[in-house]
Amino acid sequence: MVLAATARVPRSIAQESSASRDLGDLSIEELMNESVTSVSKREQKLSQAAAALFVINQEDIRRSGALNIPDLLRMVPGLDVAQINSNTWAISARGFNHQFSDKLLVLIDGRAVYTPTVGGVNWDTQDVPLEDIERIEVIRGPGATIWGANAVNGVINVITRQAKDTQGVLATAGGGTQDRAFGTAQYGGKIGEDASYRVFTKYFDHSDLPDLTGRDVNDDAWHLLHGGFRVDGSLSGNDSLTAQGDIYSGSEGAVIEHVAAISPPVNESVQRRTDLSGGNILGRWNHVLANGSDTTVQVYFDRYLRLGPSTFEARNTADFDFQRHQRLGSRQDVVWGAGYRRSADQIGGTIDGAFVPADRTLQLFSAFVQDEITLAPERVFLTLGTKLEHNAFTGFELGPSIRVSWTPSARDTIWAAVAEAARTPGRNEANGDFNIAAFTLPDGTPAEVGLVGNPRQEAEHLLATDLGYRVQAGSRVSVDLSMFYNRYRELRTLEPGAPFLETNPVPHVDIPLVFSNQMHGTTEGLELSTHFKVTDRWTLSPGYALLHMNLRTDPGSQDTITAANTEGSNPRHQAQLRSAVNLPHGLGWNTSLYFVDRLPAQQVPSYTRLDTQLIWRSTERLEWSLVGQNLLQNLHVESDDLVTSVQPTQVQRSVYAKFTWTY
Repeated sequence: MVLAATARVPRSIAQESSASRDLGDLSIEELMNESVTSVSKREQKLSQAAAALFVINQEDIRRSGALNIPDLLRMVPGLDVAQINSNTWAISARGFNHQFSDKLLVLIDGRAVYTPTVGGVNWDTQDVPLEDIERIEVIRGPGATIWGANAVNGVINVITRQAKDTQGVLATAGGGTQDRAFGTAQYGGKIGEDASYRVFTKYFDHSDLPDLTGRDVNDDAWHLLHGGFRVDGSLSGNDSLTAQGDIYSGSEGAVIEHVAAISPPVNESVQRRTDLSGGNILGRWNHVLANGSDTTVQVYFDRYLRLGPSTFEARNTADFDFQRHQRLGSRQDVVWGAGYRRSADQIGGTIDGAFVPADRTLQLFSAFVQDEITLAPERVFLTLGTKLEHNAFTGFELGPSIRVSWTPSARDTIWAAVAEAARTPGRNEANGDFNIAAFTLPDGTPAEVGLVGNPRQEAEHLLATDLGYRVQAGSRVSVDLSMFYNRYRELRTLEPGAPFLETNPVPHVDIPLVFSNQMHGTTEGLELSTHFKVTDRWTLSPGYALLHMNLRTDPGSQDTITAANTEGSNPRHQAQLRSAVNLPHGLGWNTSLYFVDRLPAQQVPSYTRLDTQLIWRSTERLEWSLVGQNLLQNLHVESDDLVTSVQPTQVQRSVYAKFTWTY
């Protein structure tokens, strides 16, 4: 086992004081009054936000023992995080979870990482240094009024720290049984009196996981080298500028199920490696007017390449966003803006499938407005808004919402929301042609089942109703409860097409399954998160989520699988208990216990995961930690995703060690 080392040289007394603050010690009032921006694109208190919102702050990150963003997200009630193999996750909110969960929008510093190729997120390349994350804001429920299409069941907004807050040297290195080696080297400095910067490089080498039989797949699972920078500066007293960028390169392995031959039919599992590379650059300018209004302009460019024996995809995305925030009188706070996105791809065909056309450029035009109206000062707020978008697949889509919050006292907030959202098709649904399985018909004729795109695929739509209550019950307890009822229409189905005779590569019968929109249904549930300071040194954070799904195909649909598979691929119950204890002599003990209910459609049993972290701050500048993950079982399955061709593996028990040095 390799130890991990961290060193940071602070540049100010304020930063040194912050770094030496005891682990854990945000009060309940501080937690309730954290500033958030994801609900309305302006700062507001968490306690007053009219949405089901959970914030993972830097203290939570340090206490989690996690080394990647997916494992951090496990602490969010109502978010389903399931690891498929060593480099692939299924992450979704309020149901509909699979590898490419297409109803969850993810952003990093305002840059959308949702890919239109298959819908969803490539979590294997979202490698933000965790030390640089200020907070992660997670909305469960629609965010389409602000963030647009695909923000249907939730929004994850990763916000990194300004360069002035990461001054000095940071060096990490470490490893363990699963994370064989990892390290970061970072430096932050000043540019004159008005600007700060940081540069970093980061590397990790993550080992493979055993398959469902317990056999090591030996695929040299996943490694990535990542570098980047950020510059924050003031052009004047009213103007600020941010520029940041990243570049990465690496590779990963997986076992893929594919059709090897049609006559005779052969379906086999093969080990495949994919080379990963990409980068992005972002610029943001903010101008504050004398009356307190402000204008923000953001531009970014993102490119990624995924190359392997069964994969070739290159995508270039350019995005422009304009936003204006202003007060109208004493009772109205308005945010409005417009945006344009251009995403061009090249997707190579393989023996497993192809996109037709192979190259396509997608354009997205959008405009939004949201008005918060004060009905009773400091007590009742009504928020009205909508977003209008035009996309390349379904044309115009609208995302209206109505939100109201009532704060009867400084410690209580009751809120309700009604919102609509749309999930637009991906390239796979509109233009894909994929081979699924080969077999022999009863008369001996070889046959193949294929998945065929539908150029007329429609958007999926949601009408969501949310109700929530937050209370700070004294100085030691806070409770956040949200309940929801969602109605979906035009959900995706797979409809059988007419079989036909195909002669390439050999004569066989082709049986197509065509993407369509012939399913509807409802979901309902609740999410509960609490914080309880048992003593000044011990904090408990229980959480619970309940989900019930009821999906039905429309009259005329011949899809007999999708509804049951979707319902049965999401846990009905999830529960968690996180404990943070500050012990004498600089010791800290953090424990997270997660329960996830069974997935009947995937034949995945329920499981309980235990992670624990022991920290010892031996001096003001030196901190040691030992982390154990998945300690209750040597192996367990979290997902056997029927939607993906990636063969699932089992998550296994692991440990790693780390020490941190600051001065």
